[in-house]
Amino acid sequence: MITACAEGIFARRAARLVWLVFDVDGVLTDGTLLYTRRGEQVKRFHARDGLAFKLAQRAGLRIALLSGRRSRPLEQRAADLVVDDLMLEVTDKGAVFDDFLLRHGTTPGRVAYIGDDLPDLPVLGRSALSFAPQDAAPEVRAVVQVVLETAGGNGCAREMIERILKARGDWQPVLAGYSLED
Repeated sequence: MITACAEGIFARRAARLVWLVFDVDGVLTDGTLLYTRRGEQVKRFHARDGLAFKLAQRAGLRIALLSGRRSRPLEQRAADLVVDDLMLEVTDKGAVFDDFLLRHGTTPGRVAYIGDDLPDLPVLGRSALSFAPQDAAPEVRAVVQVVLETAGGNGCAREMIERILKARGDWQPVLAGYSLED
């Protein structure tokens, strides 16, 4: 349970966000690495995360993916979702995050980040809002502001985005096109 004071801080930070940055393996996927007989990588993404990306973009937020790997399935998913920045084959996420901030003329106070494992710690510790899937590494769960109820690859990005949009007051407006009312 989040206290009223913590909710107020969360809402103030959410209101200043411009960027939502996502680790991929273990966040947008369940972390399983699958290969075909020909050595091609296969990834499974959750459709609700994709819709949530669109809702966030409708609310004016920008989306970036930050991954330690390169894969055709990830590049295709990023293209399908029309993400604003795609950073692949990242070995030092802290250094790449610094470059990201410079390239986009922004600050850590304008970024929410979600990660699940040790390489994500340098970015999680600097972002305005930090999240981890329910099944993240214990070291990650210990430092983030929000441990989500959802595991990686099972809609945790959707849960994160919903929390942010609700805190900003953007949730109902972005749902306008999905109402069952006539």
